[in-house]
Amino acid sequence: MKEILFIKTSSMGDILHHMPAVTDAKAHFPRARITWVVDELYAPLARLHPSVDEIVTVAVRRWRKQLFSGATWREAREALRKMRARRFDAIVDTQGLMRTALMSKLLQGTSHGYDKDSIREPTAARFYDVNHKVSWDLHVIARNRTLTGRALGYEPQGKPDYGFDRAQFKQLSSKPYAMIFHATAKATKEWPEDRWIEVGKALAARGLEVVLPWGNAAERARSERIAAAIPGAHVPERKPIIEVAHDIAGAKLVAGVDTGFIHIAAALGVPVVAVFTIVKSLTAEPVGPGRIEMVGAQHGIPETRAVIEAIERLNA
Repeated sequence: MKEILFIKTSSMGDILHHMPAVTDAKAHFPRARITWVVDELYAPLARLHPSVDEIVTVAVRRWRKQLFSGATWREAREALRKMRARRFDAIVDTQGLMRTALMSKLLQGTSHGYDKDSIREPTAARFYDVNHKVSWDLHVIARNRTLTGRALGYEPQGKPDYGFDRAQFKQLSSKPYAMIFHATAKATKEWPEDRWIEVGKALAARGLEVVLPWGNAAERARSERIAAAIPGAHVPERKPIIEVAHDIAGAKLVAGVDTGFIHIAAALGVPVVAVFTIVKSLTAEPVGPGRIEMVGAQHGIPETRAVIEAIERLNA
């Protein structure tokens, strides 16, 4: 096995969840050249994995908004040209969508993906050269590892290895700090502001500066409202994902709703309190080498006390 291409374009959590599969592949084929097709927004995150030799970026979300632009079609053709420049021994699509399955079909090499019963968009399974049945009951990391292993001819063993560690990162401050990620793309996953304020006060009482990142104007306003009620809390300037990852690496603790940033924290071994506000399958819970507390999940919106008690357990 000399040339392996992975297709996992988004989102943030999905990128993190695919990294152990990359680690497995490199362990079994140390001389293989590994290429990863990923959305431009998450490319800096994918580049953290030391076994990835080449990143090919796509920009499907941006291209959709500029579908009739000449620049869009030039970029898309250039991305396809890069991918078609070589023949791959295996093309593994762990994203499992129509658009990624079609992409795999256009490339040179044997394409592998989920079968129709193992995939979110069953029609996509028709475009792979080889289909693999993978249980929905597995954690998403295990699904990625299993599909990759079956495509490349081995069975994954051991705990997930993301391929990097906290030593690669710089920290935000020399002062001890905790980070709260209150924002998410889905409003149903958010937790009430007054509860985050109580959690923030509990963290501040433990001598931690509370840092509240944000990604858009509404999130910034929410961070500022929460920070105003917490002694010494800090709302930083907006940062790219990779810089936020550096900040996470230096944190003493991360608390947050179901968002990709808590998966980054888990991958880095930072203590995590994950607050789930809707019924959520445990097949997508944060997984990593550090201590992780899940609050909510199958039990609905958690009370403030439950989250604070989770923090106390992590600090015990």
